[in-house]
Amino acid sequence: MKNLLSFQEMDAVINGCHDNVFAVLGQHRDKGSKNIFIRAFLPFTKSVEVLDENGKKLGKMEKLDERGFYQMEFGAVSDFKYRFLVTYDDGHKQEQEDPYSFMPTLGDIDEYLFAEGTHHKIYDVLGAHIKEMDGVKGVAFAVWAPNAKRVSVVGDFNAWDGRRHVMRKHPSCGIWDIFIPRLEQGAVYKYEIKTSQDYILLKADPFAFYSEVRPKTASIVYDNSRYVWNDQGWLEERENYNKMDRPMSIYEVHLGSWRRKGDFGENYLSYREMADYLIPYVQNMGFTHVEFLPLTEHPLDASWGYQTTGLFAPTSRFGTPDDFKYLIDKFHRAGISVIMDWVPAHFPKDEHGLCEFDGTCLYEHADPRLGEHKDWGTKIYNFGRTEVSEILCASALYWMREFHIDGLRVDAVASMLYLDYSRKQGEWIPNRYGGNENIEAIAFLRKLNELVYSENKGVMTAAEESTAWPMVSRPTSMGGLGFGYKWNMGWMNDTLRYISHEPIHRKYHHGLLTFGLLYAFNENFILPISHDEVTHGKGSMLSKMPGDEWQKFANLRAYYGFMWTHPGKKLLFMGSEFGQDWEWNEKESLRWHLLNYPMYKGMQNCVRDLNLMYRGNSALFEEDFDPKGFEWICHDDADDSVISYIRRGHNPDDYLIVVCNFTPVVRHNYRIGVCEPCRYQEIFNSDDPSYFGSGVKNEGTLEISMQGWNMKPYSLELVLPPLSTIVIKPIR
Repeated sequence: MKNLLSFQEMDAVINGCHDNVFAVLGQHRDKGSKNIFIRAFLPFTKSVEVLDENGKKLGKMEKLDERGFYQMEFGAVSDFKYRFLVTYDDGHKQEQEDPYSFMPTLGDIDEYLFAEGTHHKIYDVLGAHIKEMDGVKGVAFAVWAPNAKRVSVVGDFNAWDGRRHVMRKHPSCGIWDIFIPRLEQGAVYKYEIKTSQDYILLKADPFAFYSEVRPKTASIVYDNSRYVWNDQGWLEERENYNKMDRPMSIYEVHLGSWRRKGDFGENYLSYREMADYLIPYVQNMGFTHVEFLPLTEHPLDASWGYQTTGLFAPTSRFGTPDDFKYLIDKFHRAGISVIMDWVPAHFPKDEHGLCEFDGTCLYEHADPRLGEHKDWGTKIYNFGRTEVSEILCASALYWMREFHIDGLRVDAVASMLYLDYSRKQGEWIPNRYGGNENIEAIAFLRKLNELVYSENKGVMTAAEESTAWPMVSRPTSMGGLGFGYKWNMGWMNDTLRYISHEPIHRKYHHGLLTFGLLYAFNENFILPISHDEVTHGKGSMLSKMPGDEWQKFANLRAYYGFMWTHPGKKLLFMGSEFGQDWEWNEKESLRWHLLNYPMYKGMQNCVRDLNLMYRGNSALFEEDFDPKGFEWICHDDADDSVISYIRRGHNPDDYLIVVCNFTPVVRHNYRIGVCEPCRYQEIFNSDDPSYFGSGVKNEGTLEISMQGWNMKPYSLELVLPPLSTIVIKPIR
């Protein structure tokens, strides 16, 4: 047999050093020869026979090297389909197709769109996809690693031997691909990457749909197309449900600690078990939305999901991707919108993750002044790199398309906007205009929001942005960032500072309570009492309140009443709705046993009724982002620590009056001005006995006085319960 292959080339394949194994292995007509050669590298084997597509034996391959390199020469024939009959060293035989006999899994259009930065379904190309090629079922793998010398797929199926399934490189876009026949769902794999410096890296698939349960870090082949959805009605109505003039009361949840099972709460509930417990609870409490802390795959429980290693994989801690789809499906069928925390600002340095993925700073900036968050010990995405920006946008769209997520809360936006975020002088590099704005990140965020809103009907995005950056929630056409909403961190910080003061001192801090109305309509705000306010030594919401036990609960109920009637959508972290007495710990379940005590049960009742009142009165949500939806009655009664205001809906005659008393004093004959000569009725009172309150209330219907007050033509005399919020409605 004439061998046109050099020993050096064969040795390079055997040692995993060849720069283009597809030019050697498989079926070839070598230069200068009319004959066809079939070559294969199959280590730990005794012999290999070639079969035609019907299983007929065509002959035994010559073993050119005892390490497992085989060759067989055919005459001047046309290309033909074949497979191998392999006898392994242990004596067992197996028929298998040759991975090097298949065409590329990547099309020319995929290469072009990816390089251009417009392949918004790149997750359909990169990663591991179960498919059929030439009548053979298997898995198509593709990964972006432009600076690698070699990339191989490794797993149990090839004894984690990086020489066995070396991938084909597409130089135009830096993607490597291979089709591995007969591989099935559940196969565990990673990419073995040989860098330009000849280091060997073992990386999880950035586009994996499913991963091993930590502390294991390998990716798992998963068919993401099998789940049958039952929420079509929800998707058709979602646009109306999620309009900005609709109620939005968000229950923020960390799935790993909302509720646990086991004698000591040591085990997580699965996604499907959560559907049985969490959905009825959210429904009963009257929340309109649920928001999950990040559920993208992450290695460390204590990161709460904010250090992501899998942009396309729901964490396997709680089950499979289909299990997660089931949970979302059930939420939708219960009429509850699902928001997910999403983290495009940074990623961790774990060896199996994105950090120096192909031996170079592929996803991150090489310069630590641009590419590293020292506070968090994480890397920053290179938003100016077309492929990176595209992959992040594709991730956002993926969760909405494939998992029917209704909204994304984008984490740490402030850290993306400013080049000098949490950096000292000399630790950052100004932009090309000499400023501290991250121009590339701004462009990415605008592109992200334009794509999300244009391609998904009825969805929303919300920014966690803690600075005074203008027009975060304004359209990109106006120069804004394009988010639907912005978290109102200023309101949260000011009002929590106010309510933490002893009531006797509050009159000196009255401005903290009212200042938020000066900018309340500059953005589409969400009022967030989130996980960040009840951890890292900040204590629980209840522990922030001054006074004895009764006063703590009364303070918190009054504060929630103020929050639920204030302009802006609402967000409350789990446990805060019943006044959990200790700050949140992600390692344990919420303290549900506290609901056996009347003060905690009363707090829960109060929040439930606030939600029901909020959803049932359009004056509290229709004009959240327009000054015409709010009017002060009295904002300057600092001595009494009392504020009063009007909330209005689209119809100016649709209004409610809110009065908050932030002292433990009952105020009799407290007069407020009103505009309309009608009767009024108290419809909510945070001091109600069913909430563990003292029961001071305004009984029956309230008659107006013709005496003008607060620059209004009429007035009402009220009794203000101690540490309370009351809501009054006109009766015509």
